[in-house]
Amino acid sequence: MTPKHKFPSWTLFLAVCAVGIGGTFQYGYNVSIINAPTQHIHKFLNETWTSRYHKELNPELLTFLWSVIASIFSLGGLCGALIGGSMAIRLGRKGALLMNNIIAILASILMGISFPTGLFELLIAGRFLIGINSGIGICVQPLYIGEVAPKHLRGGMAMGSSIFLTGGILTGQIIGLRELLGGETYWPLLLSSSCFPAFAQLLFLPWFPESPRYLLIDRGDELSCAKALKRFHGSSEYRREMEDIQQECFALDGEKPKKPWQLFTDRGVRWQLITVIVMTMGQQLSGINAIYFYATYIFEQAGISAEKIPYVTLGTGACECLTALTCGLLIDYVGRRYLIIGGYLLMTLWSIVLTFSLTYQELYSWVPYVSMTSIFAFILSFGLGPGGITNTLTAELFIQSSRPAAYMIGGTISWISFFTIGMLFPFIVNGLKQYCFLVFLLECSLVAAFIFLIIPETKNKSFLEIKKEFHKLNFGRNTKKKETELYERRQLHDEF
Repeated sequence: MTPKHKFPSWTLFLAVCAVGIGGTFQYGYNVSIINAPTQHIHKFLNETWTSRYHKELNPELLTFLWSVIASIFSLGGLCGALIGGSMAIRLGRKGALLMNNIIAILASILMGISFPTGLFELLIAGRFLIGINSGIGICVQPLYIGEVAPKHLRGGMAMGSSIFLTGGILTGQIIGLRELLGGETYWPLLLSSSCFPAFAQLLFLPWFPESPRYLLIDRGDELSCAKALKRFHGSSEYRREMEDIQQECFALDGEKPKKPWQLFTDRGVRWQLITVIVMTMGQQLSGINAIYFYATYIFEQAGISAEKIPYVTLGTGACECLTALTCGLLIDYVGRRYLIIGGYLLMTLWSIVLTFSLTYQELYSWVPYVSMTSIFAFILSFGLGPGGITNTLTAELFIQSSRPAAYMIGGTISWISFFTIGMLFPFIVNGLKQYCFLVFLLECSLVAAFIFLIIPETKNKSFLEIKKEFHKLNFGRNTKKKETELYERRQLHDEF
């Protein structure tokens, strides 16, 4: 039966906005704003060290301290990913997001007072805490959105996570311009501005209900679940969603939320877990970091002055934001498979073009413009495919008892990959130069082949239907019906 409404209700739409502003927006914003005050933070470190120890800070130690400030965010994100799932189970999806804002406000205070107090250690502590906040947000926000969205709108609404993430990156790039808060005077205010999204979420999110699936399946509160569904879908439309949740609740038969390590031994989610790991690593190692690394060099080669490059870089942020919005509009019509496979294949194509254009960058005057076009095309392809679909599929491939643990595993893999590529990338570029894109070409084509062979289309399917799609992969095509039924009965009645 086709739903009458092609668009979410205003309550659903505003709920996505309320969770997004303090969730993935914070991640994108804090990744972005640290780039603008780099030179000012270097100066602050030098002056603080000189006044404290009465000697100059040597360049090696300066580089080390800056690396700690920049990379401690990833370590915080990893810690946040490890605790995000547990918080979502104990406090609820909404409760975990609200509590997470306290961490963001504390981080903002520490980063804001680091300059006037002359304590760069507070800056490091603040970056670590805002990393924890981002790690929790990336884990819990897609959980909430995936669980409140009706199945015919789940893809588009789940793209809210990517839309707010790219919106955060673009906002950080704009606020970080030297005419705004990126100048020498205002950089402490720039770093502490993370408190504003946190206050916004604390103000707006309490007005919206908890995830109905969490209320019924995890808490057993059918009355609150029905009230939440009526708020989200209206009195006439909520029954269809209620039946879907009740079916999943019946299938689970009281099964408790699983721990991350339990998923690795659960044969029933083997290929879903492998899929999440491959997609998450594929997203981080796809070459998008190389694109941003080369962007400044290519813009300079195209004749753009150093003073104007920050404004051109805004174009890359706008590109990501535009493609996230486009992907959100297309995902429930085109489907997940076509978008993510198409995105990876287009990235493979642009990796080939970039390898050639960077090789002959200085041979012809028009080649830098080919490189510049390829950079924007690569970013568009990333946003249309892996940048947006990965989180959506993570929500859809697991049922309620496994989903928080799956997000913890996916988040952990993502942050480890993010940190690893940050550490190894300079060596890869220095060693391979422009030929590093051949590595990314291979990676993108392999991930596209994996998705084509393994992942079914999940559009307009319930979580239980998607689970059945993976049944043959997990148990083998020739597995006897009795054997699989015995396994499922054992799993459903297993007490943890």
